[in-house]
Amino acid sequence: MKASDILTASEDAIAREVGGELVLMHLASGTYFGLNAVGARIWQLLEAGEQSLAGLCRTIVTEFDAPADVIEHDIAALAGDLEEHELVTRRAGS
Repeated sequence: MKASDILTASEDAIAREVGGELVLMHLASGTYFGLNAVGARIWQLLEAGEQSLAGLCRTIVTEFDAPADVIEHDIAALAGDLEEHELVTRRAGS
């Protein structure tokens, strides 16, 4: 994945808070996916509209106390997992 790639939350995904964790469900497959506080914030940003990986990283770096390189790695990994589970779509950015 590239920093310029654009992610969009799937219309087939719903999110609910359960026991302090955000749980996503893909309606078509019935797959559940749990998110921690950082993942939940990323999902909130995606629900508000499409986001580039770079934009997500910039926001998370300002809101959470972790090194930028760790955040970038973790967001890329999460984005890959969300895409694999069809919870987001990705397109190449410019």
